[in-house]
Amino acid sequence: MTLRRVSSIGMALAVTTAIAISSAAVSAADWSGKTLKIIVPYGPGGTYDKYSHTFSRHLGKFIPGKPTIILQHMQGAGGSKAMNWHYNVAPKNGEILLMPLDNTVVNQLLKPQSIRYDARNFNWLGSSNQTNQVMIIRSDTGVKSWKDLKGRKTIAAAVGKSGFDYVAMSLYRKLLNFDLKIVTGYKGSTATTFAVEQGEAEANCNNWLAYSSKVPQWFTGKKPFARAVIQLGVFHDPDLPESVPLLSDLVKDPQDKAAVEFVSVAGLLGRGLVVPPKTDKGVVSMLRNAYDKMNVDGGFKAELKKKRLRLIAANGAEIQKIVNKAVNEASPAVVAHARKIMYGK
Repeated sequence: MTLRRVSSIGMALAVTTAIAISSAAVSAADWSGKTLKIIVPYGPGGTYDKYSHTFSRHLGKFIPGKPTIILQHMQGAGGSKAMNWHYNVAPKNGEILLMPLDNTVVNQLLKPQSIRYDARNFNWLGSSNQTNQVMIIRSDTGVKSWKDLKGRKTIAAAVGKSGFDYVAMSLYRKLLNFDLKIVTGYKGSTATTFAVEQGEAEANCNNWLAYSSKVPQWFTGKKPFARAVIQLGVFHDPDLPESVPLLSDLVKDPQDKAAVEFVSVAGLLGRGLVVPPKTDKGVVSMLRNAYDKMNVDGGFKAELKKKRLRLIAANGAEIQKIVNKAVNEASPAVVAHARKIMYGK
């Protein structure tokens, strides 16, 4: 091969590389005219929807070119339909975002036969809240604390067996000997809460904001409509009284306690956004930076407050570490025990 030929190949490679780098830089730096989409795994009205709607109104301001952001609800299979679709089908260009389930890791490890994703491979952009699953029950049942649920037949509403509401109540039922009949098939926290209001169910189990942002009047006065009785999470929810215990504080058996702690990590993921695996690193970095700026923006904070939503911020790198650690360090024995508690196998 002649020197001229080698030189020509080198110049061609350099030009090709320069074009590729330039294209990547443009894709990450100028998104004017684009329309981004946030996939919501549940129906309208719940906190997944409310946070997603707020993100759609503010995140674009911090993305170069200030693109439009819209929502698409994709409910089904307790939220797993959207998770599986986003991981395997959504374009890998950063334009299709997803608000992931807070129990993303738990579902992956407990139900591998129906889960088609690896949570570690999502690109986590950040989170704007952390969530505990709080079980509430109508006051006209006579129940005033979690102890009153022992030996009492109670009908509870849930989204589906992949939903964190079902997961949490399954733990309560088994570990605290609650006689719970969990009815599934509801389209989200709004639907299960409406079922309780209409008397179709006596109890349900959502993150506290699902109640405080929609039905705060339920829990006020000398004769409240409903009461919070128990919660599942890593930390005690700051908006709840100490009389509403953490499940982890009530469970004494070491195996059971380890299972509860494993499931509780879901609350740390809270309400945030991801983009699919294999999205360009430059695009991921740009979106993470935009998300961080949104979390400290005064307008964003003001809208959350107006909607009775709180802000407990975490950046994408922090959430990515939590997810990776939870998957990598999950003991097969603990996972198997948790699965047996909740699903009987």
